Amino acid sequence: MKRYEGLFILNTTGKEEGVKDALDKISSEIVAAGGTVETIQKMDRKPFARVADKKHTAGFYANVIFSGTPAIIAQLRTKLALNDEIFRVLFSLSPEPKPAK
Repeated sequence: MKRYEGLFILNTTGKEEGVKDALDKISSEIVAAGGTVETIQKMDRKPFARVADKKHTAGFYANVIFSGTPAIIAQLRTKLALNDEIFRVLFSLSPEPKPAK
């Protein structure tokens, strides 16, 4: 099992209360694919530096750290691409936490 970090940019235009629901859906997709969610860090809504579409000028950022097999990333990309609440996703390997001395 490898440890991954997923940066999610959520499309929550006009529905700020939908952030928790979107993060719950993301967590359930990770668990359904065979992963385990360690932490979910909610960040603020931030404007985009470069606006590609005038309908989407900002997004709500969330960081999810989870563990799973390498095949889980391909499954998650396929399933989360169909979710309209997710604007962008970036997956990367996350280093193991260092134990406190």
